[in-house]
Amino acid sequence: MLREFVESKHYKFAREASSWQEAIRMSCESLEEDGVIDKNYAQDIIDCVTKYGPYIVIMPEVAMPHSQEGAAGVHKTAIGFMKLEKPVSFDPNDPEKDARLFFTLASCNPEQHLNNMMKLSEMLMDEKVVEALLEAKKPEDLLEIQEKLLDK
Repeated sequence: MLREFVESKHYKFAREASSWQEAIRMSCESLEEDGVIDKNYAQDIIDCVTKYGPYIVIMPEVAMPHSQEGAAGVHKTAIGFMKLEKPVSFDPNDPEKDARLFFTLASCNPEQHLNNMMKLSEMLMDEKVVEALLEAKKPEDLLEIQEKLLDK
């Protein structure tokens, strides 16, 4: 899965984001540049988080930005990866809602989307993988994590 992010150029490494809204926009950039999503998709995600709360923070340090399945502005099913050096807070009263790893989901194929979600969930259940991702600084680190921890 990490190899796919690198090969498709669906990744970004950044120092920080000024807000969770900016972090979501940044996490969508690689997918937008590849034509997977339109520019308005990031705003759709922001609107959903504003309405429903930080449901996209699935565990401490990890966010999975996404909108409704079949959302407007999604042209392909894909996942984008972004890692921030400094965490962004989705809820200032709950440090468990801070995130540095972003896996942005775009879906127009329910079966492929479900498969992506299962692979992603499996990967994130491995603490060593999450710890390694939090230390990653460049695409080569993603490939190394893939080889050493996932391709066993």
